[in-house]
Amino acid sequence: MVAPDARLGAQVEVEPGAVIYAGSRIGTGVWIGAGAVVRSGTELGDDCVVEEGAVLGKRPRLRPGSAAAGQEPGPLVVQGGVTVCCGAILYAGARIGPGAIIGDQAQVRERATVGAGTVVGRGSTIDFDAQVGERVLVQTGVYVTGGSVVEDDVFLGPGVMTTNDHAMSRHPRGEPLQGPVFKRACRVGGGAVLLPGVVIGEEAFVAAGALVTRDVPDRAVVMGVPARVVREVPDEDLIERWR
Repeated sequence: MVAPDARLGAQVEVEPGAVIYAGSRIGTGVWIGAGAVVRSGTELGDDCVVEEGAVLGKRPRLRPGSAAAGQEPGPLVVQGGVTVCCGAILYAGARIGPGAIIGDQAQVRERATVGAGTVVGRGSTIDFDAQVGERVLVQTGVYVTGGSVVEDDVFLGPGVMTTNDHAMSRHPRGEPLQGPVFKRACRVGGGAVLLPGVVIGEEAFVAAGALVTRDVPDRAVVMGVPARVVREVPDEDLIERWR
């Protein structure tokens, strides 16, 4: 079903069972799979692919006093060439950069940003107000908590878990939450856990399964529970050698 006042560009294909709500703006050359839902106000750029069962522009449902509450999220904006895979959910107010891939059953929450060429793996969540840069690789089952900052060229291995609330909800209402900061080109191995507000330095390397409780210096290799510096990332492993 396509609402009469939805705006569709040329060569848009809408498969049976897809629903495009009033006020949506769909660019040229877009393919929308069966059962996908495009909510009111969503802006979808040229040459995007929206696979079966994906939901674009979902409004958040929050309990009273939720820390995720903030300014009105506004419309979802998806730039050109993005692929939204089966069952993924993109919330109102999120912004997805050109050429990004949002994997099966992944979520990008309200006011979060995902940069150009970034891949968000299957079942991963980019939570409210998180900022994810360009060419970031987010593997399967990663949780990027609200308020996190992920700079360009970062690698987050499968099952990485981030946190943003030391008090676990026992803090004054309205107190801002701060997720970790991942500086440019750092790498975090599978199953690592990062506590609120820690900074992972440029080109740093966090080993699989580490528990990061404090800032990690630029180019440091850390491992263990809690994570400790064991050596420096060698020159031959810097990202400039691998572009």
